[in-house]
Amino acid sequence: MTDRTHASAQRPHRHHWRRDVVELAALFCAVAVADAIANLVVHGPRGPILLVASAIALLVTAAFHTWWARRHSHAPPPSTPPPGGPATSPAAAPGDASAPGDASAPAAADAAGATTLWRMRTTVRDQPGSLAVLCTALARNGVDILTLQTHPLPEGGTVDEFLLRAPQHLPSSDLTRAVSRAGGHSTWIERADAHDLVDTPTRLLGLATRTALDAAELPLALRQLLGRCTIHSIPATTLSGRPNAGADAPVEGVLEATVMRLRDPSGGAITVERPYLPFTPTEFARARALVELDARLGPRVPRSQDVLTLPEGNEITVRRADGSDLPAARAMHDRCSERTLGLRYHGPVADADRYLGHLLSPRFGRTLAATTASGRLVALGHLLWDGDETEIALLIEDDWQRRGIGSELLRRLVAMAVEAGCDSVYAVTRAANTGMVAAMRGLGLPIDYQIEEGTLVITARLDATPVGARLPYELPLGLPHEHQAPRRPH
Repeated sequence: MTDRTHASAQRPHRHHWRRDVVELAALFCAVAVADAIANLVVHGPRGPILLVASAIALLVTAAFHTWWARRHSHAPPPSTPPPGGPATSPAAAPGDASAPGDASAPAAADAAGATTLWRMRTTVRDQPGSLAVLCTALARNGVDILTLQTHPLPEGGTVDEFLLRAPQHLPSSDLTRAVSRAGGHSTWIERADAHDLVDTPTRLLGLATRTALDAAELPLALRQLLGRCTIHSIPATTLSGRPNAGADAPVEGVLEATVMRLRDPSGGAITVERPYLPFTPTEFARARALVELDARLGPRVPRSQDVLTLPEGNEITVRRADGSDLPAARAMHDRCSERTLGLRYHGPVADADRYLGHLLSPRFGRTLAATTASGRLVALGHLLWDGDETEIALLIEDDWQRRGIGSELLRRLVAMAVEAGCDSVYAVTRAANTGMVAAMRGLGLPIDYQIEEGTLVITARLDATPVGARLPYELPLGLPHEHQAPRRPH
């Protein structure tokens, strides 16, 4: 019962004398007509015929009224539940999986059939009823709405983001056409998976927790928050010390349709691009909140560490490294031979020190350090985000090579890559670097080799079982997708 009907039921009934007069006049008229008909039937020459004709006319009128009432009933038609789920009617809340509906033959036929998860965005007019029309169109196609988010636009209208469960036989093109006919435009759709079933507040809290625990998680958290996009971390200065173009983002950030620029708390700027789908003000506000959290917490790296015993009996400690390890890393460079540095950087050895600030920055990847019992840094292992790919690199001090340190670091770096959702990792070295080749083969993963002008690229595919030796602090709170970052200098 609506509020209006309920109010009418509670309102006291008013007595109108004009209604009584009209009813009394109608009663006198009916008595007069009945008396005239009775006199005509009794005293008229064709009275019995007129009486029979009147009875037949009344019966025909009653039959016609019954047929008309059944054909043009004002009752709502029974709702047809979508395959594999209950019906969704305009009166039900969008995305309410418990909305009641009658069972039907198509639903029973497809109840055990396969379904597909879709993530869909569409823009609708900001007026009452627009969302109801869209939800009704989805229900007619047997589509169940699992979650719904609305993103208001400053120029009017809203962007509605759905997580849908649709029959597997329903192609995305038919789904898009149905949404278009219901008033949606600028529609975007892609396949979803079980990870998208997590509700938005829970997902945002998980991303905030990961960012709070580790500064290196900020680019990955932004990637998981905003979906398939390209993330560039632009340092404040170049390797030569000059200001970097594009690294002067304002504190409040900049949003320009498919590009957002945010100030990197560690210096420089973070640029996020998503050409296929414009960002909404809601997404921009969420990204800024993560960056602000990172800025308030300051530099931080998990300080957990593992102590390992090498075959000859020496102990080394493996831990995460960051910018605070820069002096120790430079000292290790000074102790390394020119051949070792050349195999690592396959470029001008004199510029190797300039790369260290970039390599140790959490914005470009993760770094593991191996130190001796006295605290001396003897090895570095880098996992570097390189566009859609992920690079692995090792540098072992000459006196500590061939002792298993490189293999241990490599296994841990690959475990990190698996946790980050990477499909493969690659290492760039020289064909003469037999130690790196042996360590990559020792992973037990499918390996591809490519040689170009003396440079060897070794690619390991990570679609096999994740390799061992995961550090306790690397256990994931979620499964982020790979993100893109600028290629490091070689």
